[in-house]
Amino acid sequence: MNGLTYLEHMHQHHGVTAAGPLNSFISRRDGHLLFDDRIDLNDLVHQYGAPLEVAYLPLITRQIADMHAKVAEARAAVQYSGEFYYAYATKANFAEEVVRTALQSGAHYETSAAADIVIAHQLWRQGLLSADRYMFCNGSKDYSYRDAIVALHDAGYDRLVPIVDDLDELVYLISHCRNPLLLGVRARFDIGDVDPDHPGGERFGLTPAEIDSAMAMVTGTSHKIVLYHAMVGSQMEDANLWRIRLGASVDSYAALAARMPDLHFFNFGGGMPTDAYDIGFTFDYQGFLQGVMRAMQVACAAQGVAVPDLVGEFGRYTVASHSVYLMEVGAVKSGRGGAPDWYLLNGSLMVSLPDTLIVEGQQFIVLPLDNWHQPVRPVRLAGRYTCDTDDFYPRPGQPPLLLPMGGERMVIAFFGIGAYQQMLSGRGGAHHCLTPEMRRIIIESEDDALIMRETAPQHLNDIMVTLGYHRDTLEIRQPAQVESHDTRERTTSRPMRMPARRVVRSWKRVAR
Repeated sequence: MNGLTYLEHMHQHHGVTAAGPLNSFISRRDGHLLFDDRIDLNDLVHQYGAPLEVAYLPLITRQIADMHAKVAEARAAVQYSGEFYYAYATKANFAEEVVRTALQSGAHYETSAAADIVIAHQLWRQGLLSADRYMFCNGSKDYSYRDAIVALHDAGYDRLVPIVDDLDELVYLISHCRNPLLLGVRARFDIGDVDPDHPGGERFGLTPAEIDSAMAMVTGTSHKIVLYHAMVGSQMEDANLWRIRLGASVDSYAALAARMPDLHFFNFGGGMPTDAYDIGFTFDYQGFLQGVMRAMQVACAAQGVAVPDLVGEFGRYTVASHSVYLMEVGAVKSGRGGAPDWYLLNGSLMVSLPDTLIVEGQQFIVLPLDNWHQPVRPVRLAGRYTCDTDDFYPRPGQPPLLLPMGGERMVIAFFGIGAYQQMLSGRGGAHHCLTPEMRRIIIESEDDALIMRETAPQHLNDIMVTLGYHRDTLEIRQPAQVESHDTRERTTSRPMRMPARRVVRSWKRVAR
């Protein structure tokens, strides 16, 4: 690498300096890596060790506020009269603190299965989900999902909008709901109209003929079709291509609105990209938003109908950036035949980062906490907690990572892991090779304070009991690197850096 240090490499490729921001939520100061310029990751590792997960919920609030600001700017620029509704796609991360934070930050609710409705029903009863929020129910609906929708609607939740994916769903819902129901229809795209990297999306929704049938079935009833849903891909980072793919949907909406006076929502789906996965990320948010709004104005004017209120369903965009994994290099092993060396981590990448296996080409921001002054070199990362040949990153065909010399005891940070990773690998229970879940630090904002709580690492005894082994016969000692430690309130000589903020520490052991 021509003798470059890691810092010089980062400066040459990303403009990173010794101190300052790396992107919107990562920065460096005094040789330490900071999360949102407030949470000193080096200090947390010094205090708790690694592996460690840090979930910083104020980033969720910021993402939601930032998108509202972007849309407000676009609406003002093109004088768009329709409203905007930000919905959180809960399938990205179901954790209670995540869903609660999104709702407290003003998000509406998007569901994918019966479990979503059950959770939402509970949150509504608790007062955490206010009745003025819309709930958009997507996905193919089996009978448990349909019954959960009916039960919530009959209980009095009026802003429930099931988005019909099959005509059988519509028959069931309008025949079982006692009170008038708001409905949506999802357009089914031809395979050429969806993102070729995500062809599975073609199976969702209704054909134009089926939408006509849905209109006929609702006509003369107390129920109303109020929403048209288009979804053309995920993580669409080409704003112009995304806008082009939505073009047919914009025209279809306007044509339908001319025939359906109750139709007033246009849901452009998820897919909003985020800088959580790439330090060099750029996206023309204004170009995309203004382009969709202008296209809608033209299409609706041609049909003589009002422009619709816009709905966005944001999963990754909402939560991907709010969590980081910190994993320690336990050993270094030389590569064979001139291949880069291996940094073997005290953990499992395929367990902690399942998207590396599931999503082709999925990238994460991977940064060392220390050793930025050391020479940079190409390396590959692998998990030590499995003997699986697929437990490595980057994946085949991708270039190796460039990380500092140093090897053992180096701590590596994996950013952008707040969406889907734990939902895919699961929370609790038994994971591949019985890899225990790491310690979690959850940081929330409360008034002018940051409240922290800790979840102890998973114990092997609990894993074995889950698998059917009798607890009273187990004599398994927790490995040293994941042993529980005293979690009573304590002070530290190196508190996390919170400029102009006081810090309240609420150190609690969270029961599993």
